[in-house]
Amino acid sequence: MSVDGNKDVLVVAPTVSTATHQKESWWKRLGAGFVTGAADDDPSGVATYSQVGAKFGYALLWIMFLTIPLMIAIQMISARIGRATGQGLADNLSRNFPAAAVWSLVGLLIIANVINIGADIAAMGAAVQLLTGGPTLAYGVGLAVISTALQVFVPFNKYSPILKFLALSLFSYVATVFAVKVPWGEVLKSTVLPHIQWNVDYLIAIVAVLGTTISPYLFCWQAAQEVEEMRDSDEREPLKHADHQAPDALKRIAMDTSVGMIFSNLVAFFMIVTAAAVLHAHGKTDIQSTAEAAQALKPTAGRFAFLLFSLGIVSTGMLAVPVLAGATAFAVAGAKHAPYGLEKKPAQAKLFYGVLVGVMAAGTALIFTPVDPIKALYWSAVVNGVCAVPLMAAIMIIARREKTMGNHVIGGWLQRLGWLATAVMGAAAVVMFATLGKG
Repeated sequence: MSVDGNKDVLVVAPTVSTATHQKESWWKRLGAGFVTGAADDDPSGVATYSQVGAKFGYALLWIMFLTIPLMIAIQMISARIGRATGQGLADNLSRNFPAAAVWSLVGLLIIANVINIGADIAAMGAAVQLLTGGPTLAYGVGLAVISTALQVFVPFNKYSPILKFLALSLFSYVATVFAVKVPWGEVLKSTVLPHIQWNVDYLIAIVAVLGTTISPYLFCWQAAQEVEEMRDSDEREPLKHADHQAPDALKRIAMDTSVGMIFSNLVAFFMIVTAAAVLHAHGKTDIQSTAEAAQALKPTAGRFAFLLFSLGIVSTGMLAVPVLAGATAFAVAGAKHAPYGLEKKPAQAKLFYGVLVGVMAAGTALIFTPVDPIKALYWSAVVNGVCAVPLMAAIMIIARREKTMGNHVIGGWLQRLGWLATAVMGAAAVVMFATLGKG
């Protein structure tokens, strides 16, 4: 029987496996989707949301709710591909599309992710320097080394709980809001009845938010984590070979992904509110980095808000950097059909770990260059814009292929939302290129 977006239930006799999973707590059932959503609010994302709040106040809050169903749809479809096939996105792409097209997308992903890793490492180093003083570069390198070592030497079944714990650090941004004075009536009005501005800067800000919340590396990571969690289990099998596991698996994916994406966007919402209430309201409308945003909080919001915000930069960076590096490694190794996975030892997946360490090293090296981090992130957004739309279209095509998905092709509301998300990102890409160099 086909499983689609309208009907996620198969009529089968309960199995021991299904009963076991149904007894798990909701926290244990949160995994790939929750971590992926949290990783979306990385230090680079913090910079984007702070810039948007500082420049436009509450005028762009509405978009954080508009993107929730779009994020949920494309991430849920990515997760289903991993769970149904037992293979990551790049692995599936290379089995369904020409090699030249696949490697073009993988190449763009590598470029964008290396730039993001460098920006995040620089932001973490700057945040530690704000808190303790000392050498920013040394802090950045130290955190990069620690992150790399955890990815390489800690097995996935032990590393996954660390990532889930780091995801909770995003609550620091929620707490920051309640440490400052916020006109909640104005916030609600701007969210429900937005005053849209028809100018280039406002359009660029919308594109920046869309590019930050819906990013190619997140698709790759969530699909790969479904594969990792399946491999780590003695009971789970690819759904195309185990239809009886589908009801529980698809229910878990839906819950996990929905919680993760809603959590991600609510945190981003509070970041924008904080920047608007503290920075925009006091005439500080030009923020160039997360460190500058944190410093600007101190005189108006107090040391406690500054401390929460700065610690959040470090902890979310330690979550997002391995997701960026891991997504890149999954993509390259998957496209080559080479062994991959954080549960494997380095000797068992040499290409996978080689790419992981390589992109971490390349990203770290960027902090020693004179490259402007804001300009770097701008070009990273451009690269992501080029990569996201064709990748999303490919994901939608794969998810509808019975040969790939078995009885678990998508349909109904999930298919419609997935294509809508692709169309919205396509429109954003058009706007991005039309306004290139004008922001």
